[in-house]
Amino acid sequence: MYKMTQTMRWYGSNDVLSLKELKQAGITGIVTALHEIPVGDVWTEEAILERKKVVEDHGLQWSVIESLPVHEDIKKRSGKYQQYIENYKISLRNIGKCGIEVVAYNFMPILDWVRTDHFFENKEGATVLRYDPVKFAFFDLFLLKRKNVEDDYSDAAIAEAKALGEKLSSEEKEQLFKNILLGLPGSKENFTPEIIKEQLEAYQHITDEKLRENLVSFLREVAPVAAESGVKLAIHPDDPPFSVLGLPRVVSNQKDLEYIFSKVDINANGLCYCTGSLGANPDNDVLGIFDKFSDRIHFLHLRNVRKEASGVFMESDHLDGDVPMTAVMKKILKLQQSAKKSIPMRPDHGYLHSMEKDKNYYVGYSFIGRLKGLAELRGLEMGMLETLE
Repeated sequence: MYKMTQTMRWYGSNDVLSLKELKQAGITGIVTALHEIPVGDVWTEEAILERKKVVEDHGLQWSVIESLPVHEDIKKRSGKYQQYIENYKISLRNIGKCGIEVVAYNFMPILDWVRTDHFFENKEGATVLRYDPVKFAFFDLFLLKRKNVEDDYSDAAIAEAKALGEKLSSEEKEQLFKNILLGLPGSKENFTPEIIKEQLEAYQHITDEKLRENLVSFLREVAPVAAESGVKLAIHPDDPPFSVLGLPRVVSNQKDLEYIFSKVDINANGLCYCTGSLGANPDNDVLGIFDKFSDRIHFLHLRNVRKEASGVFMESDHLDGDVPMTAVMKKILKLQQSAKKSIPMRPDHGYLHSMEKDKNYYVGYSFIGRLKGLAELRGLEMGMLETLE
């Protein structure tokens, strides 16, 4: 029987957690990247093999690269984008030579993900990631004050955001600002207002349609190289799956994915199936998306969310939320048996339990919270495998 390849994300030598500690979780694979290499530069064989050896020396496999970042010039198709695409191709070839088969990436402009609360206390007393549209509107309208921001909000939404802001302390406003403008994965540095406004200005004339065209143009060049190199690309859905800061979004729903895969119709052009990101949009049929693109699913991010009618969403227990995780798992197991392959999975994010509150984890990547998620998902998988035998 084919089981998921169970992995955890590791941020390299700067991670609070060591590979020795992660291995004790019972995983066999590691999801990591060369975070120290500037975005757009070539990943050399030497650098990849050096990191791979570190992982393998701990009895683990480097299962997935997450991520090989896409330079902003490629997304905007401006500046040195042609050189950055060539560098991306070289990196993919080197990755293939080093025997790593899956590369996750995203095409979100500027920010990889956005939450308003990084440490929202749930009813059990642990803290979780949360998105509140009113808080975000207050940040956008009254803290960042981006150009023409009022055009994106109704009068009622502006009034609600202003009222909320009047209740926030200066410390809470400062924390909200930091939360939303957290930098790239693997980094604990925030974007400054000057940097973010400059980057937003560069996207002023890039619509959803234009960004979608730019993504397809990029994939038409790199996906064949990935295929020739024995590498599968797995695009991560937008997080959250709707526009923020007026930025375009092109990987948010089934229609977006249909466009991407139909325009570049090779299997190496695939999907990182993230139940949390897709599940944050109430219009998304998470199970239907799995069925539609099952042959393109090369990587699994399994987490759960709870949504409110107000637009608030927050992370919940991996098996208890709006995502029907039992039904998702059933589909994963059936796909693996029919395709005769194991798909790499990581328990995406996790609660920060109070006993770990002083650990300097990267946001969302606590140890106990992810252990809990892994144990629940592993138990669900093993129990359901018995029904397939």
